Amino acid sequence: MGTNFVSMGTLLLALTGLLLGGCASKPKADWDSRVGNFTYDQAVVELGPPDRESKLSDGKRVVEWVVGRSRSGGLSLGFGSYSGPVGVGVSQSVGPGPRDKILRLTFNPDGKLESWVRN
Repeated sequence: MGTNFVSMGTLLLALTGLLLGGCASKPKADWDSRVGNFTYDQAVVELGPPDRESKLSDGKRVVEWVVGRSRSGGLSLGFGSYSGPVGVGVSQSVGPGPRDKILRLTFNPDGKLESWVRN
């Protein structure tokens, strides 16, 4: 019984370590410190291909990445009826659906970060 207890304890410890290690997230970027020296190419390497991109007439490039989704509040209405062995239910959700969280970076014609905004 002692050997099984040690093996189970070791297994539990290892699984806990894996779980906690998997939850680690990298720190959020300090976009203010990147203005003026962070390039479009660095952004693509770090964030992957952009979800939307526009080139302006003045040579600037506005690029957007979807970085998450937020769930907006809503209202759910329901009605139910039970009669004998048969039940009927009707439901309707009202309100906005999920909303994308966007990171928008604007690069100057030289490819350097000029401004950023996140909603």
